[in-house]
Amino acid sequence: METQSPNSVKLTLDDLTVGQKFKSGSHLLDEMQIKAFAKDFDPQPFHLDDVAAVNTLFNGLAASGWHTASITMKLIVTSTNIAGGIIGAAAEVSWPKPTRPGDTLWVETEVMEVKPSQSRTDRGIVTVRSVTYNQHDEVVQILISKLVVPRRSD
Repeated sequence: METQSPNSVKLTLDDLTVGQKFKSGSHLLDEMQIKAFAKDFDPQPFHLDDVAAVNTLFNGLAASGWHTASITMKLIVTSTNIAGGIIGAAAEVSWPKPTRPGDTLWVETEVMEVKPSQSRTDRGIVTVRSVTYNQHDEVVQILISKLVVPRRSD
């Protein structure tokens, strides 16, 4: 089941089911964005300098994994309208392939587990798997996260 969440509908724990999927819009990443993010947050040669990047493990300019994660977060927020926002409790992230200038990223998020809290009945934990793809449908990031999601107040 694939779902797009309309911006007017706030999803609660009670609205989410295992297997439910959300597909995001896209984000085109260019060299200028990669270098600006790297300059401020991850100033390593393979993120900042085209020439120096050629002689690294990446064989060319690559976006910081944290930049890819930030774009992923933006795409998740704009495609899954969770009541109360996207509030993380835990996460595991991997980057199987570098993100490059000219890549167009998009995310598919799947609900893996919905667990109401036993001690706080107004919320629960939802485990999601968010896979970030480039324009060739190659996986550039996998994010497994546990989100704190409010329950519907009747």
